[in-house]
Amino acid sequence: MATNETWETTSNVSVGENSSLTPEQYRKKMQRRKEIQEQRVAQASTEKGLIIINTGNGKGKTTAALGMVLRSLGHGYKVAIIQFIKGAWEPAEKNVLGIWQGDLLEFHALGEGFTWETQDRDRDIEKAVAAWQKALEYICNPNYKLILLDEINIALKLGYLRTEEVLAGLEQKPYDTHVILTGRGAPQALIEQADLVTEMTLVKHPFRDRGIKAQPGIEY
Repeated sequence: MATNETWETTSNVSVGENSSLTPEQYRKKMQRRKEIQEQRVAQASTEKGLIIINTGNGKGKTTAALGMVLRSLGHGYKVAIIQFIKGAWEPAEKNVLGIWQGDLLEFHALGEGFTWETQDRDRDIEKAVAAWQKALEYICNPNYKLILLDEINIALKLGYLRTEEVLAGLEQKPYDTHVILTGRGAPQALIEQADLVTEMTLVKHPFRDRGIKAQPGIEY
């Protein structure tokens, strides 16, 4: 089994250090890295469906998830996208992905927009519960390889859904089905259950720092 030291050896590359090596030293170092990487791949377990979380205050959580959606569609896998909060929008990605609609892709925008726009908690909860019930249909369907639950973490953070209920639902997925959950504020219990967790870190934002509005092609 690969150790933490092995992982650091294969992942940390110092440009300055490599530039000081002779061609022969560099070749030997890269050969060693290749051997370690091949060993890690050989020792890895067989493929399985992953629970994937994209969270954090930084931008790009849904965008990263849509990259996986495109990969899955490119392999001919069936995909379902359920939007929990941003359903009131008409995102450009929906137009692009529409070419797969009804064949490989099911797209359900079941939210009604940001909570400060709806201003109706009971209706927000009703919509979130309906979205979760629709999501469960796909999660339990072995014909679907990838399920994207967009902004579900927000629904959990706001108390529209119970974390325990979502965890129980995820346990029902077929062995080789992948599920992506996006949105800031992912609950710790969900993070612990997940196989892959990425936290987007906000360094600078055009609206917050420079008063620049959301723009087509960037935010929607």
